[in-house]
Amino acid sequence: MPLLTQRLARAADTAMDRLVVLGYTRIGHAVRRRLPHWPADPAPDALAGRHVAVTGATSGLGEATARGASDLGAHVHLVVRDTDKGERVAAALPAPGRVTVWHCDGGDLDSVRAFTNALLAQVPRLDGLVHNAGALPATRTESPQGHELTMALHVLGPVAMTEALRPVLSAGAPVIFVTSGGMYAQRLRADDPDYHQQPYSGATAYARSKRAQVELLPLLQRRWVAEGESGPSVHAAHPGWADSPGLTSSLPRFARVTAPILRSPEAGADTVLWLLARPGQPGGQLWHDRRPRPTHLVSRTRVERAEAARLWRWVVEITGLAATKTETDS
Repeated sequence: MPLLTQRLARAADTAMDRLVVLGYTRIGHAVRRRLPHWPADPAPDALAGRHVAVTGATSGLGEATARGASDLGAHVHLVVRDTDKGERVAAALPAPGRVTVWHCDGGDLDSVRAFTNALLAQVPRLDGLVHNAGALPATRTESPQGHELTMALHVLGPVAMTEALRPVLSAGAPVIFVTSGGMYAQRLRADDPDYHQQPYSGATAYARSKRAQVELLPLLQRRWVAEGESGPSVHAAHPGWADSPGLTSSLPRFARVTAPILRSPEAGADTVLWLLARPGQPGGQLWHDRRPRPTHLVSRTRVERAEAARLWRWVVEITGLAATKTETDS
């Protein structure tokens, strides 16, 4: 490929990302797929013989991820709050014989503990873990342990779940936080993770919790791969603006206005599936449309590294994790 063509393609890709409306919609995905540097699709059997767990897999992006992983040959573990819905999704997958439905409320640390204990007793190896379960409550809602729901569901639960499942996560297994482009508008609030200090906004709380996921990526990568290649590889991926029941119920006006340009759930889940099928990708990064993206677009969202360390200490305290010496010294 000529160098000039490659540079122009990458410049177009970056411009769409910064312009948001172009990059996050179905337009961005369709255009990028035709650019010369678009990575090759996974082989049809890329996940054959592998076990992949997907939280929040009963609709939208989670269901699309589960279906895509099944298409690629994986045994899919649907980790869901509503097991009746989970069973219906399981029955509709391309290979219903290669699927297991598990009950877990990802925002409830007791439920996470019960689920991980059950899975550890039955599944000897897990080759991918997708933290997709999410919520955007209209009013401030607390988890059973008394924490603001979006932080409990998007940060505390996923961290506790991954930590507990480390014994069965294979070397280099992708652990993927499905985040949101909305986090670009928020800075980390390590001083108020439970959202007590300001009038509550569901959309702001959601974006803050997604910002927290991204800010913790380097810390999680260092913690979970501290033993070299024996640990998982940690990523975040945002789907752009994708059509889903969650979007329609939580942001109905936005969903109506953007309906003609919203991505399909399959397009939104594309990068998550690509990462699952390409376990060698460098960890600790934010991805969108199969390419690492910056974690900040404006200076006002940047904070000192000490703030991420402060949030991590809160996570460690709440989840009961044992802090490593490096984390203690941070």
